[in-house]
Amino acid sequence: MNFDRKNLTDEELVSIYKELLYPRLIEEKMLVLLRQGKISKWFSGIGQEAIAVGATLAMQQDEWIMPLHRNLGVFTSRKMPLHKLFMQWQGNKDGYSKGRERSFHFGSKEHYVCGMISHLGPQLALADGAALAYKLRQDNKASLAFSGDGGTSEGDFHEALNTAAVWDLPVIFLIENNGYGLSTPVNEQYRCERLVDKAIGYGMEGIRIDGNNILEVFDTLKGVRKYCVENQKPYLVECMTFRMRGHEEASGVKYVPKELFEEWEQRDPITNYEHYLLSIGVIGGDSIDQIRNELKKQIDTELQMAYSAPAIVPDTKEEVKDVYAPHVQQYIGYEGDVVSEKRLIDALKDGLHESMQRHDNLVLMGQDIAEYGGAFKITEGFVSEFGKARVRNTPLCESAIVGSALGLSLEGFKSVMEMQFADFVTVGFNQIINNLAKIYYRWGQNADVVIRMPAGGGVGAGPFHSQSNEAWFVHTPGLKVVYPSTPADAKGLIIAAINDPNPVIFFEHKALYRSVSGEVPAGYYETPIGKARLVQQGSDISIITYGSGVHWATAFAKEHTDISIDILDLRTLLPLDYDAIKESVRRTGKVLLLHEDTLTGGIGGEISAWITENCFELLDAPIIRCASLDTPIPFNIELEKNFMASARLGESVSKLLNY
Repeated sequence: MNFDRKNLTDEELVSIYKELLYPRLIEEKMLVLLRQGKISKWFSGIGQEAIAVGATLAMQQDEWIMPLHRNLGVFTSRKMPLHKLFMQWQGNKDGYSKGRERSFHFGSKEHYVCGMISHLGPQLALADGAALAYKLRQDNKASLAFSGDGGTSEGDFHEALNTAAVWDLPVIFLIENNGYGLSTPVNEQYRCERLVDKAIGYGMEGIRIDGNNILEVFDTLKGVRKYCVENQKPYLVECMTFRMRGHEEASGVKYVPKELFEEWEQRDPITNYEHYLLSIGVIGGDSIDQIRNELKKQIDTELQMAYSAPAIVPDTKEEVKDVYAPHVQQYIGYEGDVVSEKRLIDALKDGLHESMQRHDNLVLMGQDIAEYGGAFKITEGFVSEFGKARVRNTPLCESAIVGSALGLSLEGFKSVMEMQFADFVTVGFNQIINNLAKIYYRWGQNADVVIRMPAGGGVGAGPFHSQSNEAWFVHTPGLKVVYPSTPADAKGLIIAAINDPNPVIFFEHKALYRSVSGEVPAGYYETPIGKARLVQQGSDISIITYGSGVHWATAFAKEHTDISIDILDLRTLLPLDYDAIKESVRRTGKVLLLHEDTLTGGIGGEISAWITENCFELLDAPIIRCASLDTPIPFNIELEKNFMASARLGESVSKLLNY
């Protein structure tokens, strides 16, 4: 192994040695603790330390790094207190995630480290978002994201690299090629000769280096970082290395040929660097022993500090409270009584426009939203006023854009992403469910992201452009799910969603965009999230609904004035306004739950269960659900009409009244 010190001083060479040795000694201690049953799982990076340490030392301290589960050197090189790391690995409340996360599935904003999730690939797009924040602020910074060789097979790898290339983002993608994805060798993972050759396809530069040579990693990454900052371009680095332990300790290494261990043992990053320092007289054998003893003593001291931490006492109130970042809604009122008649689509556009004016850190992203104005023309004209930096056309890669939105949030930006159709959210589902929704609960980082979801049927668009999929997200703690039915609420709720530091899934019914009009206050105002709206008060039956159901119920009430119908527009599906629901039940004693979503698994079932558990004594009849058929939504207009819940509304009302 050839080392080139370049212009590094003796002191710097020794300092790098200490940084390299420290995670190895910690790991040796962790393996002992694992055998003693004091930790439950460990993913070893023994043999790969030079990559994490060298890359981290090459970055600035305030530049985001997105590591994986074998990158202990990132955490130690960023000077994260070891006793707190031990607490994290023990599942202690005083760790970085209050005992809610395992090993390296956490982050620390203080140290600019954003931890992984088990799906491996999604953190790459977060690096895109952080780099985009640097670019927008014209900071001379770059972000760094790690991937394993197995992770390069994931769609998130492709999407993140493609987005970074198209947007000219200063982000470094670093592949640790250790030859195996768990037990799958690289010849069963990809067919290209070198992973770095993938860079060519994305139009970016790339390099393959010896990942076990600490000085080569450090010097290369310093140069790559300089390139990314100066040229505002991404870069792909492939580091060749080897994993000397199993994927995790329980999996063993029987699937790895013995000769590979013999070969790579000769290329151990620490042993070779020690020999180099000894050979050039920078350090002596006694000094190496002294450094090792001092580090081991420090590790033992930090471990004893971790042992002294109190055991977790579960606090249900705290657990529930920490699902969402704290936010006090402003209920900003509009000035004066100026109102005008607007379509829902125009009111929504006004809310977005005024938010863009109010928040200079707000970025809009989506397919065709810039010059074209989006599929529904809601952002038409925005790019000429706010520029392409803040109104960004995206590649066709929903997962990467959701991840980029979260990455922007790491740097204090707000973002609104438009799913061209709510149906397309499935290809961004992982980022929403496992990253956006959970990140605050996991380690206290909020996701200041709104995802706009044009949804619903009634326009003859068939099963891939007309779904009502709001119930998918209501099941996910950490998200807020909003669904306005009127122009006034569309404007007030989009403003409130953007002001909320939590992730909001914002549903917009396509058929209501241009068919529904109403009075909309002028100026900037919020409609409170989590509060239902009483459309009209009645005494015979309650129709509890949202979205298109509000208009179905209102039209039915106008045609049947002999029935006193109480109509409640939920407006927010997560969190639900249980107080308003209970009051509606109290007024009538008979409840019809109406929604365009299919019956099975729809939110009506959840509301019905809650009413039964909490309002049973107020009921005079069984709760009736009126929903769409349990089929995909069809294309033919007549079939679609038959599919819709509205086709069975009259029948459902009669059943309830006649009970």
